[in-house]
Amino acid sequence: MRSNSVWQLARRALATSIPVPGRLSWTSWFQRNYPSTGQRRSMFIQTQATPNPSSLMFYPGKPVMELGSSDFPNPRSALNSPLAKSLFAIHGVTRVFFGSDFVTVTKSEDAAWEFLKPEIFAAIMDFYSSAHPLFLDSQAAAAMDTAIHQDDSETVAMIKELLETRIRPAVQDDGGDIEYRGFDLDTGIVKLRMQGACSGCPSSSVTLKSGIENMLMHYVPEVKGVEQELDAEEDGAH
Repeated sequence: MRSNSVWQLARRALATSIPVPGRLSWTSWFQRNYPSTGQRRSMFIQTQATPNPSSLMFYPGKPVMELGSSDFPNPRSALNSPLAKSLFAIHGVTRVFFGSDFVTVTKSEDAAWEFLKPEIFAAIMDFYSSAHPLFLDSQAAAAMDTAIHQDDSETVAMIKELLETRIRPAVQDDGGDIEYRGFDLDTGIVKLRMQGACSGCPSSSVTLKSGIENMLMHYVPEVKGVEQELDAEEDGAH
């Protein structure tokens, strides 16, 4: 899922006074430019580029999601999370995603990372130095789309297990995730939704077909293909 755009982004960042995205620490740079409290300065936040040039992963050095992941495709969906809500308050942020130990932020095309990063960095530090919970309603925190239920067929159970154990970890390494949306036994089509950095990524269709589809078809003969399902708002934007 890696692409040349990752390295192009890194080269462009070298021309600025801001650290290059690639698991580099922002601690010393931010301390010089944005002095703050001792609790804030103790944080060691790193960034990592993704295959999507519009998305960047932020590692706060602390667990983010204890279980599963959470995707916020728009500001309305972030009302349950103080951190996601504060990130959407930054002009230019269009999507937020929580992984196990990282936060992926997606920006608009006309926004520049060199201006967004300090604000994102400050929002993350403010959150972790506060007593706010990650979610106001913990019951709605993580989507359990791959949880196997009693009424699931053997085929659906195998699909969910593969998604959870083999496919999801690889996708999360690139700052995103996948959501299981269903399996049509008659057509053999598995419906998935791309999340985080994988949503809108130029290489996501290749990942969906060449990677995920091939693996599911190899291990589960009943699977004949994989299709990406879009939410109403995402569908209208395409």
